[in-house]
Amino acid sequence: MKRRLAYASVLSISLVLAGCNGSLEDIAPKAERPLPERVVRVMAAKNMKKDAPIMMRIFKEEGELEVWKQTRTGRYELVTGYEICKWSGKLGPKFVEGDRQAPEGFYTVRPEQMNPWSSYHLAFNIGFPNSYDRANGRTGQHLMVHGACSSAGCYSMTDEQVEEIYAFARDAFRGGQKSFQIQAFPFRMTPENMARYRNDPNYPFWAMLKEGYDHFEVTRTPPKVDVCERRYVFNRIADEGYSFEPTKACPPSTQPASIAMAYQAYKKRQDLAFARAAETKRNKVTKASIQSIDEALLVADWSRRRARGEEVGTQPPSLTAAAAVQPEAVLMSTPVSAFAADSPAPSPIVTGTVTESQTEVGAPPVEEASSTAGRAPGPMGRLRSLLGGS
Repeated sequence: MKRRLAYASVLSISLVLAGCNGSLEDIAPKAERPLPERVVRVMAAKNMKKDAPIMMRIFKEEGELEVWKQTRTGRYELVTGYEICKWSGKLGPKFVEGDRQAPEGFYTVRPEQMNPWSSYHLAFNIGFPNSYDRANGRTGQHLMVHGACSSAGCYSMTDEQVEEIYAFARDAFRGGQKSFQIQAFPFRMTPENMARYRNDPNYPFWAMLKEGYDHFEVTRTPPKVDVCERRYVFNRIADEGYSFEPTKACPPSTQPASIAMAYQAYKKRQDLAFARAAETKRNKVTKASIQSIDEALLVADWSRRRARGEEVGTQPPSLTAAAAVQPEAVLMSTPVSAFAADSPAPSPIVTGTVTESQTEVGAPPVEEASSTAGRAPGPMGRLRSLLGGS
């Protein structure tokens, strides 16, 4: 009875909305359309339940949004990808409200961020600013993935695409997923692409994102993401009695040995490939990127004056022409993470030698406690618990 009354209340509200904006057909079915049969076949072939958890990745330079889904093995596999219809701004993070930048980073989407009544067909808020953004003073709001192929800081899809993307999220939430992760990157974070952009002012930020990117490549599960010292850290478990605080020192922590070993082996291969790519003269073309917070503030001021009806140029201002050309240097692709301040800084690579990883702040050697009766679970068990896995 209570369920029927609740449904009736929702239906009544929907009819009122329909009276103002159109018919009920306009506001309900688009958010309830099932995934097309071609997608259902792919999921069945990859051993995925219809309502299994999902994750999404976005690549600006390639203009792609990927949907990944958990298989019955617990690992995630790619289901499908979509060509992004429009995204605004340049490569690089969002700094301030009005800079027209689409965000980059690791974001979380929960059911309350879904908007079936969006004026852009369908939409969901990606969760900007997250704790990293807030810790670094970045501002903005209402950053979405939506339809209508129109963007001023969002990732915009066609209406047909966003219906499918929305359906993936809807089904996963109904299957019990509490939230899903969106990873937004400037480009596919291959060694070759990192080498192309090694002199970009955003490189330190991108190297930090690459650590999370690589953790997913190694484990095929969305990494546990925390923020401390105004930096992202991945798949770390704070020691008992400690916690990750975005603006405070990183706490003593451990990482499951299986993840740490796999990541270190993967990173060594990536560093060698980075060194080789940096030496080649091929494929050096890069896309425009936001140069700094100064450029973001210029664009934000331009946006405000344009909104007031002032006469301004048709294109946002840029610092690109005035940016100094940085000297050619080959940097190690060391992630910017919770590393000790006295660790050696990355230096130009002269040979193919790869240095060992830096010592981590406050953390004892990474270890994996054995799982025995009557003993507290080790880092892997605690990580699974934090991620909601089994």
